[in-house]
Amino acid sequence: MNKKGHVLNAVLLSIGLGYLLEPVGDLETFKTIVMIGVPITLGALFPDVDTEFGKHRKTLHNLPVLLGFVAFPYIFGNLEYVWIGVLTHYVLDVAGSKRGIALFYPVWKQEFGLPTGVTVSSKRADFVTTVVTVGELALAAVVIFEFPRRGFELGRQLLGI
Repeated sequence: MNKKGHVLNAVLLSIGLGYLLEPVGDLETFKTIVMIGVPITLGALFPDVDTEFGKHRKTLHNLPVLLGFVAFPYIFGNLEYVWIGVLTHYVLDVAGSKRGIALFYPVWKQEFGLPTGVTVSSKRADFVTTVVTVGELALAAVVIFEFPRRGFELGRQLLGI
């Protein structure tokens, strides 16, 4: 995907996550959208920095880079939501683009993608971006609402309550 597609994905994802986390639709919802939206958008743009150096869709489009962003807030106490933007960038490049990304670079240079992707210049790119974002939000809803409930139920069963 191109920058426009990654920004569209990040903005739609931020709005959706904001409503999943604060569903009332009031000022708190808006604050949540902005609080997570700025770092998610910055993270969604970061992997394409490799167009200026290195090999595009390899140098900054891999699991070691993502793991670095996931670990960053635990080590330094900030950038809590940037990793979501980096992850969604990868998902969009794998599921929405014909080319895919080199997830295991530099160990393995092969690029991985799904057959669902379109070319960056396709007229359907925005549609595919929106479909991928809806899928991401559905998965986020399961993680936010189902995992805690099922974990609580499992805990009760294990404790015999």
